[in-house]
Amino acid sequence: MRITRGNHVASASIGLLILGRKRPGFDPEWGAEVTAGIRRVLDQSPWPVLVPSENIADDVELSRAVELCRREGVTTLVVVQPTISDGRLAPLLSRLWRRPLVFWATTEKPSGAMISANSLVGTHVMVATLRQLGHPLEFVYGHPDDPELVRRLHRSILAVHTAQALSESVFGLIGYHAPGFVDFHADPVFLNATLDSQLYHMSTSELIARVREFTDSEIRSDMQDLYDLGLPVGDAFDADPGEAMEMQARYYRAFRNIFSEEHMNALAFRCWPDLPTVTGHWPYLALAKLVSEGMPIAMEGDVDGAMCSLIAESLEIGPVYLSDWLEHTRNTATIWHTGAAPFQLCEAVGQSGGPRIGVQFNNRKPTVVDASIRAGMEVTMYRLWRYQDGYCMTALEGRTLQPDRDRMATNGLFETDWVDVRDWFEDMVQVGMPHHLCIVEGTHRDTLGRVARLIGADFM
Repeated sequence: MRITRGNHVASASIGLLILGRKRPGFDPEWGAEVTAGIRRVLDQSPWPVLVPSENIADDVELSRAVELCRREGVTTLVVVQPTISDGRLAPLLSRLWRRPLVFWATTEKPSGAMISANSLVGTHVMVATLRQLGHPLEFVYGHPDDPELVRRLHRSILAVHTAQALSESVFGLIGYHAPGFVDFHADPVFLNATLDSQLYHMSTSELIARVREFTDSEIRSDMQDLYDLGLPVGDAFDADPGEAMEMQARYYRAFRNIFSEEHMNALAFRCWPDLPTVTGHWPYLALAKLVSEGMPIAMEGDVDGAMCSLIAESLEIGPVYLSDWLEHTRNTATIWHTGAAPFQLCEAVGQSGGPRIGVQFNNRKPTVVDASIRAGMEVTMYRLWRYQDGYCMTALEGRTLQPDRDRMATNGLFETDWVDVRDWFEDMVQVGMPHHLCIVEGTHRDTLGRVARLIGADFM
């Protein structure tokens, strides 16, 4: 199976602000050496870097540099001062760039009695000022040659980029939340107040009209791509495979077009009871392909769940499996949902538990993807949600096990030694955690906690 990750989510781009001095001070040779190291580290990073000035020493130059970064579409500012700069620039920087910032303080020269840089002192002054002003930021400290510093810097850059991806954004909702799933309710006023973002709402009937209006030639390549996945047909599948593939291609094309035409950053849609009732088909094979390709999209009207997927894609840790919490023991949780997991997190096609075309477990209509989540992965389970007047986020690190038995749709087992799952679940229920959890491969609790802090969410 070949899955191409799409460009649904913007990647990070860096603006490097080098704060300096009008008059030479401290050890200029050491400052030049450290500056070269800073440039080298960022030039070797995975992201494009813009350096608007080699020495920002006053308010005029800072204003010019920030404006250039804004015009060039920079998502993340990294602020350094290889030798201590003017702390009076901090309030101005906060006004010029309302978004989160990354501050990198560098080390002193490891020899000689002279104080060579005072970079940490100068950076400390600025970050303390900015935090007292309520400005969100990330802070790292270390020499450019330190591999641990580079790892921490990259983590902070992605956290800031992701926090920014959640603000000033457009979150789409097709229809409403599924009947009774009030825990997914999306409030456009709340989104605007907390994240300065917009909820773009359209009806399910508009989606269905789009699904039906495509000509055969418009969806021919999408149908072929679905066939090329090579998914076997499950034993319970008794529908016309050609009709099923055509409808999945229509769903797939409709979601992609809506996402791009309306310039959305994440999208949620109401699937049941509307779609299978009107069209006779669930959209879950199309959805599985979309999430495998990196689109932040969620079923059942779960806007916050789609935002969780946006978080993962912005952090470059996706794709995301959006799961129900089916049952649990002291140290395990059964992660099950109705058949739309990303293929990368499933057992291989053709293997036991590998993806296969099936019917929905309840009304037996096509088309879902029956699969088991791959055992033996380190994973992180997390969730962002609205609670009272703000956001909450939680994350658990653990691993996947072989499920205890076969289940229709997507079946998996999560295990953790970090908490007693029973107690943890009760604590999360008390703060309104919704019934969808997100699973990604790898251990990412620390980074997710940083994103939560940057957007003002309570991290649990």
